[in-house]
Amino acid sequence: MASSGDTVTSSEYISHHLTNLTFGYHEQTDMWRFVDTANGIMPEDFGFWAIHVDTMLWSIGLGLFFIWLFKKVASAATAGVPGRMQNFVETIIEFVDDNVKSIFHYKNPVIAPLALTIFVWIFLMNLMDLVPIDWIPFFAQQMGVGYMKIVPTTDPNATLGMAFSVFFLIVYYSIKQKGVGGFLAELSFMPLGKWFLPFNLFLEIVGLLAKPISLALRLFGNMYAGEMIFILIALLPFWAQWLLSVPWAIFHILVITLQAFIFMVLTIVYLAMAHDDH
Repeated sequence: MASSGDTVTSSEYISHHLTNLTFGYHEQTDMWRFVDTANGIMPEDFGFWAIHVDTMLWSIGLGLFFIWLFKKVASAATAGVPGRMQNFVETIIEFVDDNVKSIFHYKNPVIAPLALTIFVWIFLMNLMDLVPIDWIPFFAQQMGVGYMKIVPTTDPNATLGMAFSVFFLIVYYSIKQKGVGGFLAELSFMPLGKWFLPFNLFLEIVGLLAKPISLALRLFGNMYAGEMIFILIALLPFWAQWLLSVPWAIFHILVITLQAFIFMVLTIVYLAMAHDDH
């Protein structure tokens, strides 16, 4: 782990590592530009259309890496004795498929690929938290890029984006399986019957909206806390960094895997509930 150096304070170091490379319309200067806290251009000064460039770069890049890797393994797959990479990929696919079969009891060819994509993609994004926090930002600074957060799941915009994508699928399959009338009836008449329609609507809508929000905030909160601990460790003397960072990184492997698994399982559960006909 690299240290924070002698030229910045601890608060400046933490603030720098928690700032996304943001590009957007800056109202004060009436220009489209990147965030630059040193010159007073703060992330909160941008409007709604601000983009976290680093989040987009790393999330899309890791998604393309996932597609490339699995396609490469699939193209080279053999019915004979599999190689180590084929065996590894097949183990992941079987693991996801077993979870889908145990939770989702309907015929839908989208669910298993969706679950696999969610699990592997989120795992890869979480895995970036194990890269020493100063390495890539240091190289980015050498190329003139002042900010670089490499863990997309520490950005609530990324986790909310994934969660609301799942939410739209929940609504889509609820309407597809039950029809618009059936979906609205489920919201209006459950769980207390038609005489408590306003109360039913309130409960069901809150419960429906809580699904994507809880999915997003659970993943974001756990990964953000993990990143913050790595940042705090990096502020310690060099010998203490190695003493603490290695055990925390080993423990964090469990956290990043578990968070990807939870997001995947809850997605399967919510989509199974969308297919249920009450």
